[in-house]
Amino acid sequence: MNFLKRLSKNGEKITFYYDFGRGRGQRPSTGIFVYVKPQSPEEKRHNKEALALLKVKASEAIIEKQAIGTPFMPTHKFKENFYEYFTDYVKKHKRPGNRHLQGALKHFKDFVGKDIVHPSAITENLCISFRRYLLDHFNGETPADYFSEFRRVLQAATSDRYFRVSPAEKVFSKRNPSTQLKDFLEAEEYLELMDTPCPNEQVQLAFMFACYTGLRWVDIEMIKWSDIQDNKVTTRIIQQKTGRPVVLTLHPVALAIVKKMHFLTYFEACDKFMFRLPSRRTVGVVMDKWVARTSIKKHIRPSSARLTFSILLQDKLVDDATVASLLGHTTTEQVRKIYKRHRPKNAEATISQLPTPKNLPYYLEV
Repeated sequence: MNFLKRLSKNGEKITFYYDFGRGRGQRPSTGIFVYVKPQSPEEKRHNKEALALLKVKASEAIIEKQAIGTPFMPTHKFKENFYEYFTDYVKKHKRPGNRHLQGALKHFKDFVGKDIVHPSAITENLCISFRRYLLDHFNGETPADYFSEFRRVLQAATSDRYFRVSPAEKVFSKRNPSTQLKDFLEAEEYLELMDTPCPNEQVQLAFMFACYTGLRWVDIEMIKWSDIQDNKVTTRIIQQKTGRPVVLTLHPVALAIVKKMHFLTYFEACDKFMFRLPSRRTVGVVMDKWVARTSIKKHIRPSSARLTFSILLQDKLVDDATVASLLGHTTTEQVRKIYKRHRPKNAEATISQLPTPKNLPYYLEV
């Protein structure tokens, strides 16, 4: 293995480069340099150790070249801590608007509870236990989404020869249907809450903005003034087909909220967040106090706004495809599974739509 030498501009150092060919990018730096005329004992020791390291680099490069076309993977290519491989994969494959990959890494670390996990420790049984951990901690599609990303990382690691067969090959993702239906606001409750004073004005304005846009609370928290243009808001939701962010047209009430926030924040710089919101826990406390001032007997949380947005539009016969588009989904699957009315608003009025005879038949007379 040959290395190229390049003298620094001041003539004091020589840097070594790989020589893989004459094409673009075929002469990357090794990151190793030596002093041309070492003066101190430290510089002489540096030169000695740098040249020894250069021999190791040369040996590794030769082994890598010889391994091409064989199932052998040089040991120096492996990361002893699988977290490092996982982290590198996240950096290369994360996508705007999709936090499942990052979430899978975070929750896998929480599950393992150690700073280091060797690839050999990741077995089928560990994968099954991690899936159970996700099902115990999350509801709905979330555990399935996280575990799907985890399986994808293991499949990539298998392709990179960390495993002969993916440990999760026979361990499939599972969703966890919530045993408790989430509360939402009916139209009259919607208006009642809007007219009720809230202990925290920022929470009130942000929640109502979510009700009129259908945005997730995490997206509400991240809205900046630069995202607002005329009567539209550019969201962090990325359309899968176009790769561009979803742009929503604002309802007049949402525009009034924007105007109010302009007044409250004195037209802050465009890179500032529009809402100044407290912690999630504090928001929950504020929501409880706010709802308690009304006649609403429901457990309303920030996530209730998005569900309310979807259901009230469907009540007005807006089709599923349009609602899904407004929510930032590419298909209607989530609307049909999650963002829908699971119980009738008025059961008596609903069943009264069935055919009713003027007089009961003779066999029902008592």
